[in-house]
Amino acid sequence: MRLRVGDRVRVRSQAEILATLDERGCLDSLPFMPQMLAACGQEFRVTKRAHKLCDTVHSTGGRRMTNAVFLDQMRCDGQRYGGCEMECLIMWKDAWLEPVDDAGPSPSAPARSAPSPELHRRVLAQVQPAERQIAGGAPVYSCQATEMPSATTHLSVWDMRQYVEDFVSGNASLRQIASVLFFLVYDTVASSGIGLGSFMRWSYEAVQRLGSGTKYPNRPGRLARNARTPTSSLDVQPGEVVTVKAHSDVLGTVTEDLVNRGLAFHPEMVPFCSKTFVVEKRLRRIVNEKTGQVLELKNPCLTLEGVGCAGRYTKPLLCPRGMAPYWREIWLEKAK
Repeated sequence: MRLRVGDRVRVRSQAEILATLDERGCLDSLPFMPQMLAACGQEFRVTKRAHKLCDTVHSTGGRRMTNAVFLDQMRCDGQRYGGCEMECLIMWKDAWLEPVDDAGPSPSAPARSAPSPELHRRVLAQVQPAERQIAGGAPVYSCQATEMPSATTHLSVWDMRQYVEDFVSGNASLRQIASVLFFLVYDTVASSGIGLGSFMRWSYEAVQRLGSGTKYPNRPGRLARNARTPTSSLDVQPGEVVTVKAHSDVLGTVTEDLVNRGLAFHPEMVPFCSKTFVVEKRLRRIVNEKTGQVLELKNPCLTLEGVGCAGRYTKPLLCPRGMAPYWREIWLEKAK
């Protein structure tokens, strides 16, 4: 199938999905996770084609995924992964889905049933590493996020085929594609070392003042790379309203490589500066995608409602994962 945004699909039966999985409960190295079993027989809409992803494991840039989509903002609840609160979008291989004809009546969905012992064994096979203990007794988890490098291949930001697929699939409009490609070329020239960087960054912000007012996103922080970074506590809770500080104020709290106490201020966060949002969650634990271990966050870390990465400035451009940026409290202030 070549699924497009808005297409209706039905998740195949447990028996059909079982036929696609290897002994680790994977298809093309992508795990079919246990919480996905509940969706068997149900209908959903395609929200994005998952043909490219950002590498949050090794930070190598863009990764190419084949024959996969995201459905109706379905996210991992983290219950089987040590209570991970990352809420990653779940990826669905085309082989796990079947199309539903919008023109005709919807066939009745298969009755739900308990997973067959064989399917249950295979699907849980990729979670079982949680039972494997490493030094210190910490469990190691395996999920779609940790296995993403194995399920994908390298994707160059200059591979124009991805932008054709963005448009054909409905992931992005021609205007969005033109916008990110313009910035890619612009930033490449600005950072090339030929002496135009300062002028191009200034002119970019001059033009932006006529519109959104967004600052040039790829600016370094003002603290030394190994400097001790400042912190503050607002003690804001979910539901409270905060304002993201101005970009220039945030740069004063991060090192040259944009890090504050181990957390990076990502260029994709710049468009949200000087704007007001509702606090969605205070994160306490996440799975480290590199090691599979659960990290207990020592410093306050928040997510904001309606704020997600859109892939405007970083590789791969127009990434459909929609990861929620994490915010230090020192980058925020209580709304007045």
